[in-house]
Amino acid sequence: MSDGLEYEPKIADVYRPVAKKPSKARTLTEIRSIARSHTRTAVNVLVGIMRSSDATPAARVSAANAILDRGWGKVAQQIENGEDGVLELIHRIERIIVHPEPAVAPESGADV
Repeated sequence: MSDGLEYEPKIADVYRPVAKKPSKARTLTEIRSIARSHTRTAVNVLVGIMRSSDATPAARVSAANAILDRGWGKVAQQIENGEDGVLELIHRIERIIVHPEPAVAPESGADV
């Protein structure tokens, strides 16, 4: 296959890897940072909608709920309790482990 050429290029010489362009994809951390930089403006817009007499009542309520959720957290949703008593067990574990009552010192002379 040499047509009078002294050097025949090999496949490796012809197909060299090309440097890739840097990706424009942003990481999740960058996206969060950008979104958080607009927090004050977003809250001001929500407050403006909530206070606006031109906004529909549904929009005003939605804005008020969004503000409350951001400021105070979402309200815990109740879980319907079945017959198995699992919910009571979860609440008992929470009372004992997560929110234990302060230990009360026994009164002097009392049998423990």
